[in-house]
Amino acid sequence: MRIVRACSPKKRDHIERVQYGIVVRSLGLGLAGLALSGCEQNTFVAPPPQKVEVAPPTQRNITRFLEATGNTSPFNNVDLVARVQGFLQSINYQDGSFVKKGTTLFTIEPETYQLKLQQAQAAQAGAEASNKQAETDFKRQSDLVSRQVVSQATLDQSTSARENSQANLQQAQINTRIAAVNFGYTNVTAPFDGIVSTHLVSVGELVGVSSPTQLATIVQIDPIYVNFNVSEQDVQRVREEARRRGLTVSDLRQLPIEVGLQTETGYPHKGKLDYLAPNVDASTGTLLVRGVLSNPDRTLLPGFYVRIRVPIDQQSNALLVPDSALGSDQAGRYVLVVNADNVVEQRKVTTGPLDADLRVIDSGLKPDDRVIVAGLLRAIPGQKVDPQLRKTETPTATR
Repeated sequence: MRIVRACSPKKRDHIERVQYGIVVRSLGLGLAGLALSGCEQNTFVAPPPQKVEVAPPTQRNITRFLEATGNTSPFNNVDLVARVQGFLQSINYQDGSFVKKGTTLFTIEPETYQLKLQQAQAAQAGAEASNKQAETDFKRQSDLVSRQVVSQATLDQSTSARENSQANLQQAQINTRIAAVNFGYTNVTAPFDGIVSTHLVSVGELVGVSSPTQLATIVQIDPIYVNFNVSEQDVQRVREEARRRGLTVSDLRQLPIEVGLQTETGYPHKGKLDYLAPNVDASTGTLLVRGVLSNPDRTLLPGFYVRIRVPIDQQSNALLVPDSALGSDQAGRYVLVVNADNVVEQRKVTTGPLDADLRVIDSGLKPDDRVIVAGLLRAIPGQKVDPQLRKTETPTATR
């Protein structure tokens, strides 16, 4: 038997409202699920290729140089010494000044040597008079012997006296020349145009007592030498190029040379090769080479550290790329190029000298290659890029 409990109207309305809310919520969840099931799914879209700037290698004629570093040295460097003994009478120049050849720089008391010169000249005059008398007597005796007035013995004595007087005259002439030379040494003059160092002795000081006393140093720097060393490999390369062009050693000595200081741009000082050592130094594997340059403004001073280059070859249609386009790794230097499919490739290259801002490429590139010159950080080998063609600037090479 089932017992049915009757509910009040108020309670029955409450139950019906609860049931209606449950139905509404279930219907909302169903519609929301239906809406979500009707949306499209998300898919990955690849970014566009990175933009890079490319340019073909520049082609032009270049001059290949032998480059080195070296030092300048004076064309002449002489110690001025006192060659006669005496007290230093005067110093006739300013320390560090430029003087011309023949300028009197020091005077050593000349009076004593002037008197000795006059003494020698007087002795020479006496010898000349005696020789003249002996010569006259010889002629007279020869005439008398021919007329058989005097004996042959008298003529022999006259002949001996004449020869003795000639010897005495010659000795007197030599003494006069020695006295004149010593008198000339009392004035120490500049042997060439140059700059004189500070004086090493003072006025009134006794010089030349037991050995020549150094008074100062004079240096000639116009022209000026540049000394540098060339490696054995470069020597062989230059000799091979000289044989190919039919150049002799004398021709090599006439090759132009260009020099620049560390603070200068390019190589503003011009000259020519002057000397090539006859052998390679076995301890260093280098050959000593010297150049000579005009230095009228005395811009170059002895001892300067300088950059040097010597033109050794002319190359036509060389390939060049901006030096900034080159990279390097353990395998060497490389450039990034874009192939026909716009994919980046890493190309190993052999580099040559720097010509202005462009680097010479000896091997590894073709004239029609597209070299990445900007946007290198966005270029990854094996990936596609969007190449933008840019004409490579061709700055004038420094000559």
